[in-house]
Amino acid sequence: MSAYVVFFKESTHDQAEVDAYLASVRDTFEGHPAKILAAYGEQQVLEGAAPEGVVVIEFPTAADARSCGRASLQGRNLPRRSRGRDLRVGR
Repeated sequence: MSAYVVFFKESTHDQAEVDAYLASVRDTFEGHPAKILAAYGEQQVLEGAAPEGVVVIEFPTAADARSCGRASLQGRNLPRRSRGRDLRVGR
């Protein structure tokens, strides 16, 4: 069964840090069966406050999502991921 990871960018504090992270974020998924379904597109908020942006990533299985998450936590991009913004992530 497919698994999804959803990133909610709540607010930006340092756009230069966010840009530096985004420039190399695809490397995080190298070797993992990740498919980006949505990235910072139009949102229709039905309830609550709207985040600045949303990213939805699909994986073939929950195990694949966890494996990519573990690799991401060990990668060089981790410090940058939240340095320039407030971010929530769910799986």
